[in-house]
Amino acid sequence: MISEDARMFYSIDENDHGLPFNPFKGCVVPRPIGWISTRSASGVNNLAPYSFFNAISDNPPMVVYGSNGQQPHGPKDTLRNIEETGVFVVNVATWDLRDAMNASSHPHLPEVDEFQSAGLSAEMGRLVAAPRVVESPISLECRLHQVLDLPSDDPASRNAAVFGRVVAIHIDPQVLTNGQVDPRKLRPIARLGYRDYAVINDVFAMTRPGGGDARIGL
Repeated sequence: MISEDARMFYSIDENDHGLPFNPFKGCVVPRPIGWISTRSASGVNNLAPYSFFNAISDNPPMVVYGSNGQQPHGPKDTLRNIEETGVFVVNVATWDLRDAMNASSHPHLPEVDEFQSAGLSAEMGRLVAAPRVVESPISLECRLHQVLDLPSDDPASRNAAVFGRVVAIHIDPQVLTNGQVDPRKLRPIARLGYRDYAVINDVFAMTRPGGGDARIGL
């Protein structure tokens, strides 16, 4: 165990870590990638990855992502589209789709369709008026539940948490094993700190004590 005297400590307000890059994002890892697709009120498809994303409930199924800052041309298209239309789709970014996911992060103007620029296929959702990435093995159709504005250290940049209720799910049977989603077949990628990512190849299981597996339906 490292002694407290040897452990690094810094205050966020002082930001006196002395490191070449801010370590915060490298401390909370891995983070699922929210590869979010929307359609603007004028009918333009949009696709962008978000590194602050996760599932937060399963009854009902809910997801949340953080929209931080803005694009060079102004507010982020994803958040604007969601607030205008009330719907979005979360697509799982996989190892095979890593380059397309990265390409979709380009700060295009609002009239640019990132599906086309990233070489991906779009198909409208069954229950929501937003497109999904056909090549992604799993897509979650979502309706907006709430946008919660958060504090921002930059008054010119909006910082918001977007909560969505999952209303439909698309799953490619090829990522299933014995009726369960198999991460080794899915091979999702996750965001780490800096420019780093990870891919899931190894999986292990543990049984919850006190009947915990039964409580979560296993």
